This record gives sequence, structure tokens and C-alpha cells, in this order.
Amino acid sequence: MGTTQASATTDAFYAHIRRELDAIEEAGLYKTERIITSPQGAVIRTADGKEVINLCANNYLGLSSHPEVLKAAHEALDSHGFGLSSVRFICGTQDLHKTLEARLAKRGHQR
Repeated sequence: MGTTQASATTDAFYAHIRRELDAIEEAGLYKTERIITSPQGAVIRTADGKEVINLCANNYLGLSSHPEVLKAAHEALDSHGFGLSSVRFICGTQDLHKTLEARLAKRGHQR
């Protein structure tokens, strides 16, 4: 396959994907990430500055901000590192992750 043909195939593929994504968005089914700028609890702050009730987290008892849990978490961070309370499309994406992704993307493939 020649370079021109490969480029045309790639362009056609991207055009197809764009049409599919547009159709999903028009149907109201497109999922965007909620960027959280506060600790996850019963109430969270989002990147737009709004405070909202967090009804989808695994932290429904509010234990992630309890003083004893925080103390234990600090100890666990020293020995085991860091992890999230759920997947990003359920509870939202941490703003630090978005910053990291953007920095990594700058080092990646350029179109």
C-alpha cells in the first residue's frame, strides 16, 4: 500500500469514527468526564466551581475523609502508593490525572 493510499485510508477511517461519535452525541449518549477538584465525599467540587452531591461514589459513608482513615491512608501511601476509589467514568477524573495526561500527550504523536 503506497503512502498516498495509506493516508487516504487513514483519513477515511477518522472520518467514519467522527461520524459515529457525532451520531452518539446527537443521540444524547456521549459520556464526558466530570473533573473533580476536591476530595471525594458526599459533596464534591467540580472544575467549573460548582458543589454537587456525589451520588455515584464508593464513598457513600464518607469514610475517605474520616481522620482515622486519613491517618491509615498516609501510612499506606508510604508503603503501597496511591489508588482511586472507583473508575474515572463513574466518579469522575481527578484534575491531576488530566494534567498528567496533557503533559504526556505533548510528548506523544503529533499529527
